[in-house]
Amino acid sequence: MLSIHDLVTDNQARLNFQWLASENAAKHIELDYGVASADLIGHLNLIHPRRIQVLGVEEINYYFKFEASRRQYYLTELVEGGVPAMIVAGTSQAPADLIDLCQQLNIPLLNTQHDAAELIDVLRVYLAKRLAPTTLMHGVFLDVLGLGVLITGESGLGKSELALELISRGHGLVADDAVELSRTAPNLIEGQCPPLLQNLLEVRGLGLLDIRTIFGETSVRRKMNLKLIVHLLRSTPDNFERLPIQQQTQNVLGVEIKQVMLQVAAGRNLAVLVEAAVRNTILHLRGIDTMKEFMQRQALAIMENTPSSSDP
Repeated sequence: MLSIHDLVTDNQARLNFQWLASENAAKHIELDYGVASADLIGHLNLIHPRRIQVLGVEEINYYFKFEASRRQYYLTELVEGGVPAMIVAGTSQAPADLIDLCQQLNIPLLNTQHDAAELIDVLRVYLAKRLAPTTLMHGVFLDVLGLGVLITGESGLGKSELALELISRGHGLVADDAVELSRTAPNLIEGQCPPLLQNLLEVRGLGLLDIRTIFGETSVRRKMNLKLIVHLLRSTPDNFERLPIQQQTQNVLGVEIKQVMLQVAAGRNLAVLVEAAVRNTILHLRGIDTMKEFMQRQALAIMENTPSSSDP
């Protein structure tokens, strides 16, 4: 859960908040996880009372135009609507009656000298990441040629050995064994390593390896966006599609991620195959579909070699 106090603490260095009222109450007021992050904070709006209300210079000037009774009416509307907190931004002229009411009703009230629009942008990005849907997947997450690649498969197939070979070829490790994935945008999955396992890779027979110490700073990454899943399979020719016509995908937190299947067999250089899969994925992201182009070329060749009905 995320409380108002947590939100203020996490962004204190960036936004330099000052408490005006009800600091203690902020520890017990939590934001609604069921609401989109964009609806959790915004400019003063009575239609959306359950979000953090931001009063910028324009809102404060507008507020001062009202009589005391009308101000009280609007504040009561917000309180009855369940406002979690209020922030006066871009000015230090917080209305005295607003401070008094927030103190009486235990509504957290803060002030920052940063502009209201900047404040909202910063906190919306923070809330989108902090409240993003998350999951934990088993595998090795790597940066291969600038693309986030998750290697999955049964235990004992050599995922860590493959990762070690890729790292030795100049690619980077993000996470081994447990990968924390979160949907930070509608079509974006971000992966990172749990703090306990950071920089570590487990290889059978060698134990835990500190990749950062062995290969240097450039061999590890803090986080990457997931773009490709490479799933390792045992060598079973049956039921394996050698030339898949349809692009294979795997659903991760509601986002379809491209997936390729690689069979593990003696003599196969899986590191080269993974690099080739990544290069092909990069081409696909740029709009180049090799399989589609081949099928078009094949269809054209068939048409050119098919006799016309008028031919004898």
